[in-house]
Amino acid sequence: MKQKTPVVELNRSLGIWSALSLVIGTIIGAGVFVRQAAVLDDAGSTTGALFAWLAGGVLTLTAGLTIAEIASQMPHTGGLYVYMERMYGRLWGFLSGWMQIIIYGPAIIAALAAYLGILMTDFFHLSGGWGLAVSLGTLVAVGGLNLFSNRYGAMFAIITTICKLLPIVAIIVFGLFFGDGNALGNSVSTATQHGSNFGVAILATLFAFDGWILVANLGDEIKEPQKLLPRAIIGGISIVMVIYLLVAYGVFASLPASTIHRLGTGAIPFLATKDFGAIGGKLLSIGVIISIIGCINGKIMTFPRIMYAMARDRELPFSRVLGYLSPKTRTPIFSTIAVLLIAALMVLFANADRLSELCIFTVYCFYVMAFLGSFKLRRQHKERPFSMPLFPLTPIVAIGGSLFVLISEVFSDFTGVLFSLGMVVVGIPVYYYEIKHNHAKDFVKDDSGK
Repeated sequence: MKQKTPVVELNRSLGIWSALSLVIGTIIGAGVFVRQAAVLDDAGSTTGALFAWLAGGVLTLTAGLTIAEIASQMPHTGGLYVYMERMYGRLWGFLSGWMQIIIYGPAIIAALAAYLGILMTDFFHLSGGWGLAVSLGTLVAVGGLNLFSNRYGAMFAIITTICKLLPIVAIIVFGLFFGDGNALGNSVSTATQHGSNFGVAILATLFAFDGWILVANLGDEIKEPQKLLPRAIIGGISIVMVIYLLVAYGVFASLPASTIHRLGTGAIPFLATKDFGAIGGKLLSIGVIISIIGCINGKIMTFPRIMYAMARDRELPFSRVLGYLSPKTRTPIFSTIAVLLIAALMVLFANADRLSELCIFTVYCFYVMAFLGSFKLRRQHKERPFSMPLFPLTPIVAIGGSLFVLISEVFSDFTGVLFSLGMVVVGIPVYYYEIKHNHAKDFVKDDSGK
């Protein structure tokens, strides 16, 4: 009698600390260190800048609360891909996943790796040619770590999150206890002739909060996901919002607004050297490097899960390979390698930072659809594992924030919007070809999402 091959499933081993670290780690990259001057310039004053960070945090929190309710009802691998499919059908699910795995996800990973290469060469005083080697080496090293059990990637996320918080705490503590008590009300109008634009300032903070939703891609690997996913998303966003506000206040209390404007992205490195000496400046640089490495780890751990989920549903070319789980590590090895290869190609031959910016429009289009879907789910399911507070105000605010991003993108980068939509449209023939090729027209997933 032929022995039945055992079914290999994802390893459900991630607890609340791993999930929380992934949310915080994928949000906090370099933005908190380099965007202070930009937000200040756009807001026009330190008080306005703090309100911009607060507004960006509140808008992100409403989005997180809305997705948390949806995630508690569909806690499966793939995150937004699964939500879109269940609420709007397989095509919309496919398109949301297609955009994330082909352009958006790999481009973000590549952009972070490229920026890390610049920082590392500057830190060690290497020639510019070493930047490319550092970028690719980081992809190989962090990607290799994520080919093993998800416990290793999760542990790395916890370690890097703790390490990146140390310099942040130092900036906060110094600003609160040793800075200028009159940090608020400082105007930058004497340093710049540009009028304040509070909306643009909020937009800059929203991009600094991006990445919070990626933990939802690990739904089948989190213990008790119906409970822990909402806690991780809401807790992570809330912690980051407090951190961003305190860092901004610490910077404004330690440096005059005109100085922050003049230094631009170098404001926080200057602050670290001024307050803590040359060693402090070096330690801050190390903190930023670790922060970016941790952010890369979170992206590499989460984006391939979307590809794996789509391949498991036989919606991609080479689905049999991309949907493979290693029996030993129980991780999607080939999906991880595929995302890394695309990211490496972008590092070598494309402006990855620009590519990631181009996809912002479609990402927020799918966000709006997901937020609107929460109303549909409310009608269908009276009882939920988690219910967002202040419904329907919460999803309405989330939709309003996303529409603000969409409208801003249309006016600021219409060509980029067309490119972004074009990449989604390209996925339509791919979807129908794969459905027909795999004889999956009548394929229906069971309630477990498998």
